[in-house]
Amino acid sequence: MTTNQGNLANLSRFVFRAPSWYSSVGFALLIAAVIGVAAFDSRYVFEDAWEGLFYIGLPTVAASVFTPYVDRKLGGQLTRNQASLLALACELVTIAVLTVAAVVVVLTPLSQAFVVDALLVALASIFALRLFVIMAVSRQRLVVASAAASIQTVSAALLLFVYSGAMRYLEWGGPVARAFLFRADEAPERIAQMQYVDPGKFAILAALCLIYAVAVWLFLTVIDQPWQRSLGVSVLDFVRGFIGHVAEGSHELEAFFEDIGEDALVPVSVLSFRRPEGGEKGRFVLPMLHPGPMGEIGGGNLPRRIAEQADGLAFPPHATAGHDFNLVTEREVDTVIDAAETAYQRIEYDATATKSVRVTEGEATLTGQAFGDSAFLASTFSPQFADDVEYAVGLSAVSEARTGDLTDVMLADAHNCNNGLEGEDLGHVVPGSKRSFDMIHGASEVGQRLAAASAGPLELGVAWDETPWDPEEGIGPLGIRVAVFQVDGQHTAYVFVDGNNMVPGLRERIVSRIDAVDRLEVLTTDTHVVNTMEAENQVGDAVPEADLVALIADLVDRAKADLEPVEAGMETETAEVTVFGNDRTEMLASTANAAVSMGAPLAGAIITAALAVSALIFLVASI
Repeated sequence: MTTNQGNLANLSRFVFRAPSWYSSVGFALLIAAVIGVAAFDSRYVFEDAWEGLFYIGLPTVAASVFTPYVDRKLGGQLTRNQASLLALACELVTIAVLTVAAVVVVLTPLSQAFVVDALLVALASIFALRLFVIMAVSRQRLVVASAAASIQTVSAALLLFVYSGAMRYLEWGGPVARAFLFRADEAPERIAQMQYVDPGKFAILAALCLIYAVAVWLFLTVIDQPWQRSLGVSVLDFVRGFIGHVAEGSHELEAFFEDIGEDALVPVSVLSFRRPEGGEKGRFVLPMLHPGPMGEIGGGNLPRRIAEQADGLAFPPHATAGHDFNLVTEREVDTVIDAAETAYQRIEYDATATKSVRVTEGEATLTGQAFGDSAFLASTFSPQFADDVEYAVGLSAVSEARTGDLTDVMLADAHNCNNGLEGEDLGHVVPGSKRSFDMIHGASEVGQRLAAASAGPLELGVAWDETPWDPEEGIGPLGIRVAVFQVDGQHTAYVFVDGNNMVPGLRERIVSRIDAVDRLEVLTTDTHVVNTMEAENQVGDAVPEADLVALIADLVDRAKADLEPVEAGMETETAEVTVFGNDRTEMLASTANAAVSMGAPLAGAIITAALAVSALIFLVASI
């Protein structure tokens, strides 16, 4: 991926899975009780804790319980976990503001009225925060989102109205109304001291909420403009889907990608190996797609989905395609699988193959082997850093390889040496670059050598281990798979690691330390299951190298022991799918990064302006 795409993916580190609602509520009540003990001064500690639970925790509980209910009734999608975590965050904001205000009053000549004013600003601020989150997550209009966003503020304001004695300033209400709305005598001393809470303060609170709501609307409108102009979609759709996927595991992000996607025709090649008496032993499946963008969104888990459809042990190499060829939804994977099945049904088998050959052209090294009149090629730029090979470069290289009279060619990007996101040149192989011609000329040379090579009986042995490592350590669910081919006494091993690229030099060290075969190549599937929370999570970053090499060596030995005669055949079918489209990925990444870079200064300016207006309102009200 490019630097822009990496920066976008790295934003996921700021998103986390919301804890269970009862955990958030329990923590909020605990904090409320502790603050109650610290703030109130009754005869008993438990009474202080209870008062903290009542005056501080009750609005949080109300917001946790009623926010998702109101939001969903109005067409939103806020979950209980998200609502409870948001309510907890707002409680902490309120406590922080009041703590600062209390310290200021102690250290300055300001009176208790300042604490009341600070409380009003805090309540308006949490309304704005909740409004922003609900509009982003539930994609609600401002007026509709305000209903759910105001619950915590209204709950706290209602408690303040009743227990501060604000009703004594009003002339209306009989004994029943006053019994429910005037309970200043039952309030703790600290709240009873707020004699400055007259009904006008609540009018100021309403005005502040209105001003802050306008500020939220203005911020979102300005941030949204670049998205609307360049992509024709809203940033809120992206934010909601992005947070929903990383924090809740939802697939809402796919709806956003569908809006920006484009139709494309992609070849899907299948190389199958079967025993002479019947029964598939192994299958290489390569759709000209990129397994992204992240997690299980779109084609992020494409390698595993492909592997689940094979009768024999499946090997899904990485195609010569970049992020522009990400599938927009997981549903599109079914189309790819159907195309692979169609190709598989048309395969005609041959019992012969050639020895493998290896060609180095410039920075490109290609390893190839013919099976009947078709061939499998794996390309690497290791030990030089490289990332994805562009779609057009791959097609050109395949065409050049076919000039050697090969009927069909499966060209895999070994994707086995990269330095992450460091530096300006991330190693993309793009049309017109020297690397692209190195690869194309190398493919032509391999094709000619394979077409001229003599063929002999083919044997295949396979081995697989899920490994003790998980996606957080850079290894996906397919683990490590090894295929060893024997032709005329030559052993060639292809090692498939279910990961996204490898740390520099690791490929060379694996190749040099394993001498059980004559030739070996290491490939990664480029699965993006390992990139849910990190843009960089390459094979070798977390996994101990010695353990990895030892496991691969063991699998090679097991695959050699599994050798038996097989027949091979290859076919290619075209699939029509919806992908991100030309330059869409880079446009999305650059637009998102621009929004992030301008978001902080813009938010700071809007918050400063809103607070200045707030101060002006308090000044005018005090005159």
